[in-house]
This record gives sequence, C-alpha cells and structure tokens, in this order.
Amino acid sequence: MTKKSKKIFKIISGVVIFLTLPSLLFFGFLFFKYNEDLPNGIQGEEADALAYNMLKALDYNAFKNTNHIEWTYKKRHHYKWDKANNICEVYWKEFKVDLDLNDHTQSKAYVHSFKVENDMAEELKEKALNYFNNDSFWLIAPYKVFDKDTERRLVTLENGDKALLVTYISGGSTPGDSYLWLFDESGKPTAFKMWVSVLPIDGLEASWSNWTTTESGAQLPTFHKLLVIGLEINNIKGTK
Repeated sequence: MTKKSKKIFKIISGVVIFLTLPSLLFFGFLFFKYNEDLPNGIQGEEADALAYNMLKALDYNAFKNTNHIEWTYKKRHHYKWDKANNICEVYWKEFKVDLDLNDHTQSKAYVHSFKVENDMAEELKEKALNYFNNDSFWLIAPYKVFDKDTERRLVTLENGDKALLVTYISGGSTPGDSYLWLFDESGKPTAFKMWVSVLPIDGLEASWSNWTTTESGAQLPTFHKLLVIGLEINNIKGTK
C-alpha cells in the first residue's frame, strides 16, 4: 500500500469511526438503561379479570359497535376501515390498496388511481397489510387482548401494582411479541412496555395518552411517546 493510499484509508477509517462511535455509545447507553427481561406472570382468572377491567374502562361495547374507523398515522398513512366487513382502504404517497382482511387474495392495488397487477401489485398489497397491522395496533391494541392465540398473564410490579402481560402467539406481522400494560386507578391503560422483534431493546415503554371519544363512543388514542419520539394519530373518526 502506497503512502497516499494509507493516508486515504486512514481518513476513511477516521470518518467511519467518527460517524458510528457516537451511535454505538448512545445505543449502549439506551440498552443498559432501558433493557429489561420479559417479566414472569401468572395465567388464569386474575389476569383475565384485569383485561376485562381495561375493556370496561374503555367502554368496549362502544368500540365493538363502531363499524367504520378512519385515521392517519404519523401524517403518512391514511386509513378508511370498514370494520364490519373487515376491509380497509390504505393510502400513502401515490399508492392506494383496497385490503380485504378476510381474503388477502381479493385485495386490489392502485398507483395514481390506475389498477396494477402482477409483482408490483403483490408488493403493494403486502406493504399495505404490514402498514395496517402496525398502525392499527397503535390505535386499537387495548381492544385486542382477547384475540385468538393470545396469552394473558398477571404481573405484580415492584411497587405492588398489577400489570397485564399480553403475548400474541400467532397472527399479525410479528407473532411472538409481548406487551406489558400499565393502568391508572380506573383501569384505563396509560402505557405499555414492549418485547418485540422489531426493536433491539426489550422493555421499552410507550405512553397511551391524549384519548379522544369518537361519534360512536369508541375511545382511541391520538398520541404515543416512545423515548424522545412522538407517534401522532390524527383525523380519527369512528361511526356506527
């Protein structure tokens, strides 16, 4: 290696270290500060009772009787969900997908209002389904604690409070994820901690706050705080 080549290599190495070292140090700080093992909990009637109490605090019947829900997630993804028939229009950028959540093969994809087929259509439909699974969870997760293939466990926190650990054995885009729900005195959720495959740190906490009540009576959150990140949900509508 020539002297000039060594100098260039040294400069490049210095730039890489300069750019990556702060990120690695910051991640290490977050990991040691926030990373938690999945807590142990007890399945049974007490866990289910805590879940039912949360649904009661949120007026589950009003949500159950809400047939149409619209919302915008992080000002990027827009949804019109016909909950009664389990179909949803998903919009982002110049794309639109009519998702059939009962039979994904019946979903349709569009670009600038023109229907597309073949590989592009499949890619858009898969992307829309992943968007829906993620973005709807941030909107309606409390109402999904008794979904098929869920496990509920009662967890006693260090301060003596009761929390609800919900694990999704199957379904969605990332089966196996677990969420520990935290509550206020009325049983309404205020936050959950996450043990999920898409995050490198276990036990990160996200708030559930700024609730709004729709025309149908369904209670839905408009904001979540995750560390210093804010997740906004706007233009929420719910009708019977």
